[in-house]
Amino acid sequence: MQRYTSLLLFLVLVLGGGLLIGYATLPGAWYASLIKPPFNPPNWVFAPAWTLLYVLIAVAGWRTWLREPAGAAMKIWRVQLVLNFAWSPTFFGAKLMGPALVEILALFASIVLFIATVWDRDRASGWLFVPYAAWVAFATLLNASLLLLN
Repeated sequence: MQRYTSLLLFLVLVLGGGLLIGYATLPGAWYASLIKPPFNPPNWVFAPAWTLLYVLIAVAGWRTWLREPAGAAMKIWRVQLVLNFAWSPTFFGAKLMGPALVEILALFASIVLFIATVWDRDRASGWLFVPYAAWVAFATLLNASLLLLN
């Protein structure tokens, strides 16, 4: 029972935090006015994509915490979550596309480092981060394109 309570806490932390930050930093008129690259997805794609990714992030964090709560992988997981939660306020809130690009590059690096760190001990957690890495790579390209176009 305690295992599932801790999983629920991870889901609440990651999903709840992500949804709160997303709601507090909605794209709004500023984002709508930007020149977008042709591969920019429609706005409705972002919420379901991030909801699924946040579930995967939470499960990977929970699995890592169960195995080694104070280990290197858990520290990297925390860093990626902080970087993840900081990107929207930087990009949408402060409208700082350059610093947001630096931030998302650091986020991508932390995701890859997490995968590399857990791969030999908990391949499932590593695989849970693969879609996240792919999405953040795409988001990095999108951030860079928006910066160049605007």
